[in-house]
Amino acid sequence: MKLLTNENFPLTSVTYLRNNGYDVIHVGSDFGGISDISFLEIEILQKRTIITFDKDYGELIFKHGLKPPEGIIFLRIIDFDPEYPGKLVHRLLSTPKLHFSKKLTVVDKNSIRQRIYE
Repeated sequence: MKLLTNENFPLTSVTYLRNNGYDVIHVGSDFGGISDISFLEIEILQKRTIITFDKDYGELIFKHGLKPPEGIIFLRIIDFDPEYPGKLVHRLLSTPKLHFSKKLTVVDKNSIRQRIYE
């Protein structure tokens, strides 16, 4: 699976995901300082699922109509080991009943919520 992680996603987690077979672009390393719009353009052109800690993407989708086809996974977690987000994403992507295309998936300590956008 092809993933696009935000600048605030830990490099240790990027390495964990790459070591588990994911094709990951880390914006902080590969495209530092780009805008959210440019970030979404990469997602669309390269067909990557976005992984982020940034809540602004919900607003971009539902208020401004930007709808990345491969979906967004928004992690609402704090105080974690640097490898934990990678392990969490790997577990989510390995769950057969979860699908991410055209969905905003919000993950917090106690739940996983998905909102479809078309």
